[in-house]
Amino acid sequence: MDADLHALEQKLATLLAHTRAMRAANESLRGDLADAQARNRALVTRMQEASARLDELMSRIPAQ
Repeated sequence: MDADLHALEQKLATLLAHTRAMRAANESLRGDLADAQARNRALVTRMQEASARLDELMSRIPAQ
């Protein structure tokens, strides 16, 4: 009986360690995702600005 309890205790400790590791990894990934989303928004804004500048330059080219 003692051996069974000890084995169960070991399995529970392993499960808790894995849970903590997964929680930390998840938190890190959430931060990485938030950073990537912010970079993506900035790039979209830059692309829109570049597109507007190109449209403005194209409108300055004389028609032939």
